Amino acid sequence: MAACSFRRSIASQLSKVLDLPPESLIKSISAVPVSKKRHVADFQLSIASVTDNSSSGCLARDLHLQAEKLAERLKCDAVVSEISAGPGTVNFMINRELLAKTVLHQVLKDGLEYGLKSELFSAVPRQKAVIEFSSPNIAKRFHIGHLRSTIVGNFIANLKVALGHEVIRINYLGDWGMQFGLLGVGFQCFGNKEKLKSSPLQHLFEVYVQINKAAEDENTKKLAKDFFRKLEEHDEQTLSLWKQFRDFSIEEYVRIYKRLGVHFDEYSGESFYQEKSQEVLKMLEDKGLLQKTIKGTGIVDLSEKKDLSSFSTVMRSDGTSLYITRDLAAAIDRMNKYSCDTMIYVTDKSQSNHFQHLFQILKLMGYDWAERCQHVSFGLVQGMKTRRGEVIFLEDVLNEVRSRMLQNMASAKTTKETENPMETAEKVGLAALIIQDFRGLLSCDYQFSWDRALQSRGDTGVFLQYTHARLHRYDEVLYRSSQDLQPKHIVSYLLTLSHLAAVAHKTLPVKASAPELAQGEEGSLPGWWNRNRRAPSAPHGRSDRAGAV
Repeated sequence: MAACSFRRSIASQLSKVLDLPPESLIKSISAVPVSKKRHVADFQLSIASVTDNSSSGCLARDLHLQAEKLAERLKCDAVVSEISAGPGTVNFMINRELLAKTVLHQVLKDGLEYGLKSELFSAVPRQKAVIEFSSPNIAKRFHIGHLRSTIVGNFIANLKVALGHEVIRINYLGDWGMQFGLLGVGFQCFGNKEKLKSSPLQHLFEVYVQINKAAEDENTKKLAKDFFRKLEEHDEQTLSLWKQFRDFSIEEYVRIYKRLGVHFDEYSGESFYQEKSQEVLKMLEDKGLLQKTIKGTGIVDLSEKKDLSSFSTVMRSDGTSLYITRDLAAAIDRMNKYSCDTMIYVTDKSQSNHFQHLFQILKLMGYDWAERCQHVSFGLVQGMKTRRGEVIFLEDVLNEVRSRMLQNMASAKTTKETENPMETAEKVGLAALIIQDFRGLLSCDYQFSWDRALQSRGDTGVFLQYTHARLHRYDEVLYRSSQDLQPKHIVSYLLTLSHLAAVAHKTLPVKASAPELAQGEEGSLPGWWNRNRRAPSAPHGRSDRAGAV
């Protein structure tokens, strides 16, 4: 890694002056983020990280003075061309010719694996991670709210795989609960088997709308309860209809996941844990954690003082399980099955309290591995509409972005002919959606804008695609994203790099250059470069798990 060799060289000189081992200094030397503004340093050392200021309560001016003194003791060499002091930092500028040669050599040598072999990851143990994401409710069309869970979970999975970890991708479907009693009754009243086969989710959506009008009717409630009771008792005819709903739903989802460049290792669901959730309730009772309320519901006290100031309901008054009970059973089952190092759940932030309770109950049950469970939450997307009005379904959005991108390509004077303009528009449009989503912190809500997303200039996915894979130097960026699972670090870096690449292309234009120079600028690129100058997929790329928009 180019950056590694520079860090080692700087650490070697610092170790002689500070009398510290070079290994202890390497992580204190950070690469300065690339910027479109004036560049003052390539690497910097934080004085606070190598000095003991605990006793002095060191002020900023003292740190700056220490930085100046240390900078004076260091000397430029064949690697470092300039050393200066900043506010509490010592800045190092690398010899420009050496920097260019070293980085380009490393990029050409590592190809698509550039940045993954950095010493920053040498101390990070390879782990097995179970990641649950997307998780729609079956028998419903893919809602736009699932886009964030799907692309964020896919990003995390791809990032971990790229860094050498083993990943199991799980789609935990909402496929159980009283709503299926209502849907079952609705299908018996308004359903059509031919429509179910030809357009399953659309037809089930229509059926659900119809039966929902009568949802408060006492007779309808009774029929729905009876249907679900039969489902729980494994009545053959009832279970067969439910299985059709589930199978048709998964077929439809797989088709949409393919458009998104997403796949799963396992399709699971709440229905898998109907019986095991009863085992969980028995375990809670045996451990003295299950308490009964006056109404007969089962709760677990989560308060520190055991005064029920905080509790979680885990059982209905009739003894049946709830959403959280099935999640407890699923977590225990996954850990037994995969013996994973970490379990990550990707859902909207409205479910933060649910997962906090889930992890607390697992700890109370004696499962220490609950400490290694993590909820990655995200905010809501606001203002996403098609030309026809408010968007409900994800497929409408994917079709809309492809259509708009095709229009933009047709009207742009610089667009070159492609073999499959529809496929190109789909991939570039998808990148536009993903990059607008990933630019900020995941926990923040954001206002969606078609015009901003599809601009070919500015910090957009379209612009990023146009300068895809032209320059690299980002091991620290990968490291930051691997630590907090936020994609914004990578996106921000790539966008800034793309702007710098655009400046370089203006400085060294192939079109206006002499033949021998143009050949050197374009012809020296390796085969993988040109092969990969295409639109990449998303990085490997109940209230339901996704939440609403």
